[in-house]
Amino acid sequence: MARDALHNDVKLALIKEGWTITNDPLSLEGWRPGWEVDLGAERVIAAERGIEKIAVEVKGFSEQSFAYEFHRALGQYLNYKSGLKRLEPDRKVYIAVPIDVYNREFSQIGVLASIEDYQVQIIIFDPLTKEISSWKKQ
Repeated sequence: MARDALHNDVKLALIKEGWTITNDPLSLEGWRPGWEVDLGAERVIAAERGIEKIAVEVKGFSEQSFAYEFHRALGQYLNYKSGLKRLEPDRKVYIAVPIDVYNREFSQIGVLASIEDYQVQIIIFDPLTKEISSWKKQ
């Protein structure tokens, strides 16, 4: 599996926020074809609430065509969400996006509509500081 160039930046940003990386990559065992999400992580959210689990697909959108990369990322997101809904229903799926790409591209009407319609959850991160800027949860 080819990793996005920003894979380790997102991993470090999650660790800084108190997440434990449990899978690198997170294999959807028994799910065919054999899919792998870039990262699996978890953290204790409160003693009475238990453990929060996430799966994170890292996307730098470094190809020439943002539209092509977005289509590909959305397809991956939906496939992973479908698989995890059946295999690990308590794990939430996110796409990690660099802050500059998010600010430049994610305000376009087609992108906004897709994010809303498909309830895409996004982690916006800063590759320079290796920190998470914000979480967009649908």
